[in-house]
Formats: sequence, C-alpha cells, structure tokens
Amino acid sequence: MSANSAEQTGRLEVVLVKAGRTKIRYGAELLGDDGTRVAVSAPWAGAGVRDFGFVRFEPGDVFTEYYWRDRWYAVKAVRDAEGALKGWYCDITRPAVLSGAELVVEDLDLDLWVSADGTAVLRLDEDEFADSGLSESDPRAAAAAVAALDELEALARGGGLEALLA
Repeated sequence: MSANSAEQTGRLEVVLVKAGRTKIRYGAELLGDDGTRVAVSAPWAGAGVRDFGFVRFEPGDVFTEYYWRDRWYAVKAVRDAEGALKGWYCDITRPAVLSGAELVVEDLDLDLWVSADGTAVLRLDEDEFADSGLSESDPRAAAAAVAALDELEALARGGGLEALLA
C-alpha cells in the first residue's frame, strides 16, 4: 500500500456518487489496501431504519465493504449489532478511486442482495439502470455493469462470494 493520509490515519471517507452528484458520504475505518482491493468497516450510515422487505438496515448494523480498483462492483457484508451476518449487498459501480483519504465510487444503479444462508439471490434496480440512459450515453460502461452483475450472481449462486472476500 502506498503512503497516503488514509493509511496514516486509518480512516477515510467513502463517497458514493450517482448521476454526477454525491449520494452519500461517510467515515469508515480502513481495514486494508493491497493495491487492488480496499476494505473498510463502517456503521450503517443511513438515517434510521431502511426496510427493503428482504432485509432491514438499521442503527447498530456494521458493513464490511470491499472495493476494487479493477472491477465494476463493491461487496458489503452486513452484520447486525450482535455480529450476526444478515447477508451481502453488492453495488454495481465503476472501479473505485482512492485519492488521499477519500474513496470515491460511482454507483451504476444495479444491485444484488444475497442472504446470509445464500438461499435468496436478488437482482435489484434493473428498472433504474434501464432508465439511467447509460446504455446510450456509455455503452461500454453499461456492458461492464451488466457483466459485473452477472458475475456476482454466478458467484453467489455457486457459493463463491465469500471466497472473493477472503
């Protein structure tokens, strides 16, 4: 890992960008950076409870988040306040960029949820992705996003998601 302010402080800011605007920004503890993958830990950064129907994110939840500089996704292991795994929330993103103490990630609307026991593998927000216009404005990025979603779904269904994070 190269010397930077994130390494020196052990903290960084995760900046999630969507459609050119900052969607959310939150502090996280840097767990590791091998030059390709950055791992951080952060408490649930949302306001209050967010109930998706298949999972609830709530105060006390802890996200161990994995971002790649060379892959079009981020994977977040979600644990409750007692440490029990709820599942994995996967964001389809452009490759992450770490600059100083900021980890910037561009959300491309597609998501995948995988329950802790692996029985639920849900593709999410495909309608938002279609409405985003990315297929017309940046066909290469759109193709990379769809390929990334397919890759993560295959890993999840084949039991390989945890190995990706090891």
